[in-house]
Amino acid sequence: MRLLSELPHPVVLDVDGFGPVVFCHGTPRDDEEMVLVDTRLEKWAEVFVDLPAEIQTVVGGHTHMQFVRLVDRRLVINSGSIGMPYGRPGGAWAVLRNGQVELRHTKIDIDDAVEQVVRHSGYPGRREWAEEYIRSANSDAEALTAFAPRDGR
Repeated sequence: MRLLSELPHPVVLDVDGFGPVVFCHGTPRDDEEMVLVDTRLEKWAEVFVDLPAEIQTVVGGHTHMQFVRLVDRRLVINSGSIGMPYGRPGGAWAVLRNGQVELRHTKIDIDDAVEQVVRHSGYPGRREWAEEYIRSANSDAEALTAFAPRDGR
């Protein structure tokens, strides 16, 4: 846990074709803040209030749902997740190259992944957790409904 708490947040990197890009977990201002593909524009404005104008691309996560959208001329990317994906099982990730964004998905052996978690984890209720989250039992629509109150609606 100490390792994670010591990581910088957010991180700004120069990416060819994009210029400076903010990489963060929740939002640029808060690791745990939640924004969704359908978050209202007023909330996005609050989230981006302290970003310099030259930062036109933000890559985040936290909700584990892939999307790309424009928010007041800024490109916002949620790269998705390998763990706890919503919508479909497998690995969701993104590639930023030459000014283009590619959302990608990698199939995994779901049964093997569940068994690996059960075999190698000491987490209580690990089988139930793995069955729900590695198998992607929750749809993106269910996740949006559950997370909506956390984005200030």
